[in-house]
Parts: sequence; structure tokens; C-alpha cells
Amino acid sequence: MAGARKGFMGFIGFWAFIIGFILAILAGIFWPANQTIVVVLVILGIIIGLLNVTAKEFMLFLLATIALVVVGNAFAPLTALRVGEVLGNVLSHIAVLVAPAAVIAAVKALWAVGKPGD
Repeated sequence: MAGARKGFMGFIGFWAFIIGFILAILAGIFWPANQTIVVVLVILGIIIGLLNVTAKEFMLFLLATIALVVVGNAFAPLTALRVGEVLGNVLSHIAVLVAPAAVIAAVKALWAVGKPGD
């Protein structure tokens, strides 16, 4: 994803991903119910989807997004020291970050498949 586009826009997209990922981890640990952080993660996810995900990376990106959504609450049974709850919160926040990017990437792919030409 980092090398998806060259120049300033690629730089912005790369840092949106890094900041969003770190924020998702911290929010999942310390502020799991903060709606402001969720909105920020969605906005960063939109930026990531618009600037970072290329056709070459599309399948891997969607596979990773699906995996995050599927295993989101798999750690819930780990009740010692609230490990399962914290891991679930972190994965949920990461899913909030990548879900808008996945939707944008999927729409881009559908557009590419549906447009006439080549």
C-alpha cells in the first residue's frame, strides 16, 4: 500500500494508514467507546481507500479486511486480565479503519470491471 502512488498524495495516504493503525490500537486499549475516534478512523479509512489501494493490491487488501472482520470477537473467551475484551476492541477499531477503504476499493474494482473498453 505504501508505494501505491508516488508523490505527495502517496505520502498522505501512507501516513493516514500509519496514524490510523496506531490510533486504532490505542483506542482499542484505552478508549473503546469513544465515538470521536471512530469518526476519525472512518475518515482516515476513506483517505486510505482513495489514495492507497491499487488494483494490484486489491485482493490481498480485501482478504485481510475480511479476516479482521471474521476474527473480531474470536478472543472473547480469554477473560484473564480482560485480554479477550481488549483484543476484540483493538480488532474492531482496526476493522473500522479498513472498512471504508475496502468499500472504496470494491467500488473501484466494480467500476473497472463494468466500464467498456480494453
